[in-house]
Amino acid sequence: MRSAARLLLPLAAAGLSAALAAGLAAAPAAASASSAASPASAAETWKWGPTASSDTKGWANGHVRSGSSGLRIVGDLYDAGGAKTCSWVKIKWLTDRGKYRTATYRNCSQSTPRRFTVNAGYMLLARAMVCRGSSTRVTGKCSRWERVWTQGG
Repeated sequence: MRSAARLLLPLAAAGLSAALAAGLAAAPAAASASSAASPASAAETWKWGPTASSDTKGWANGHVRSGSSGLRIVGDLYDAGGAKTCSWVKIKWLTDRGKYRTATYRNCSQSTPRRFTVNAGYMLLARAMVCRGSSTRVTGKCSRWERVWTQGG
């Protein structure tokens, strides 16, 4: 048995070195292809939603995209309520300096979604809440705060 192992060991090493040589020859080509594709895909995107109000007549969804100046939250706010009601979305985010910021958007159209954009910069987390209200203020029927984005997943 010991002599059989001595015979097979050099053959296995030769096969392994040939496989490694083939893999190393292909590795630079794969690395150059991935580095050529990385500038075009430098921006990462994370989807969020849908987040709905407690009466489900208003909802929002969207995505968070990274860029050179930080993160941007983009979404659509939908309204399916009555003639005198509107849907509202509140976005709250924690900056990298430890301060909370908020942005509020409304949609009273009942037929077309409203696009909103928040330039959040460098943030640690972001949450969204969808509410119902009048054309001037939120009156209630809000969802819970739902996570839009969190640093580290």
